Amino acid sequence: MEKPENPDLAELAKWLRYYRDLGFTHIFRSPLQPSPLAETPVAVATAAAPTTEPEAYTIAMPTRTPKPAAVPPSGSDLFAAAAPRESLEKIREDLGDCQRCKLSQGRKTIVFGSGNPKAEIVFVGEGPGADEDEQGLPFVGRAGQLLTDMIEKGLKIPRPDVYICNIIKCRPPQNRKPEKDEIAACRQFVERQIDSIRPRVICALGATAAETLLNVKEAMGRLRGRWYEFRGIPLIVTYHPAFLLRDPSKKSETWSDLKMLLARLAG
Repeated sequence: MEKPENPDLAELAKWLRYYRDLGFTHIFRSPLQPSPLAETPVAVATAAAPTTEPEAYTIAMPTRTPKPAAVPPSGSDLFAAAAPRESLEKIREDLGDCQRCKLSQGRKTIVFGSGNPKAEIVFVGEGPGADEDEQGLPFVGRAGQLLTDMIEKGLKIPRPDVYICNIIKCRPPQNRKPEKDEIAACRQFVERQIDSIRPRVICALGATAAETLLNVKEAMGRLRGRWYEFRGIPLIVTYHPAFLLRDPSKKSETWSDLKMLLARLAG
């Protein structure tokens, strides 16, 4: 006489077949509930998936620890997330005895830049004049003295605490406006200087500096008085000190721009 089939074994066999088909190879018994089938050999049978789950067993599911969502950097934090900054000394070394454009033929000195390599403000002008060409430092003539007053009397910051440079590093003949090929040859160096310093604010002095950094073509009256961004850094545009020497009536507008800059630093 054929022995009747154990209904518990048949049910378990269904479950084992079901989970094997799903790809699970190990089943662990719950330590809280002893199995009544612990001493009984188990045979695997082919059957359809059951509709109820046995209470005495738990399935070991593969687990994966979730990673925290990355928070995108903003503002100058973009630089902190990038590769380590290169030094101003390395950039000056790469500039070398530059012969990248025709301005090298008439210059006396390369005017790289000066100031605090960890400055909160970077001022970017157009290019060196005669005094700068002689001394190798930016903004040391009459326009430079006015810029110093803007920084020290207006912003109440010692000039050595900021950084000052120009779009081009060599004096154009008769202080003419730099030409496109000259700006293109020099542009990488001013961008690398800003990348190295990573200031909180950039102040573009005059249309040439603003147009180069922002890739725009606008009149100064439309450029100034509002905020832009350069590589995630807030940038404001104001009049070049040399222009203010020619038209002092624009000093009040320049002071308004400086107050915006101060408010941004304070905030």
